[in-house]
Amino acid sequence: QVQLIESGGGLVQAGGSLRLACAASGRTFSTYAMGWFRQAPGKEREFVAAISGYGLTTYYSDSVKGRFTISRDNAVNTVYLQMNSLKPEDTAVYYCAAGRVVRAMTLSRDGVDYWGKGTLVTVSS
Repeated sequence: QVQLIESGGGLVQAGGSLRLACAASGRTFSTYAMGWFRQAPGKEREFVAAISGYGLTTYYSDSVKGRFTISRDNAVNTVYLQMNSLKPEDTAVYYCAAGRVVRAMTLSRDGVDYWGKGTLVTVSS
């Protein structure tokens, strides 16, 4: 079992920045690809970013590419999402995710083995 706990959400003005963090339990953190998804009110949960176990490969959705950066620190079992140039349409609950295959996580929620409970990001205009 892997437990994921997100932090760092909050209210920010458009154009601002936030950094989300996700702390994972267990001693096998580096064997998991990690990712971030988000769900806006009335919409389906969508892929945002993913990173391979040792951080060599990253993927981003087109909507956040160039603005968001995913990274991880395996020494402290934590994955981060740096969000810059935030827009009101980035408003959503952001979920941390863990899976065995990084590419699979980008294609479907079926590629996710574990989910965090989410953290709310609100971007005001």
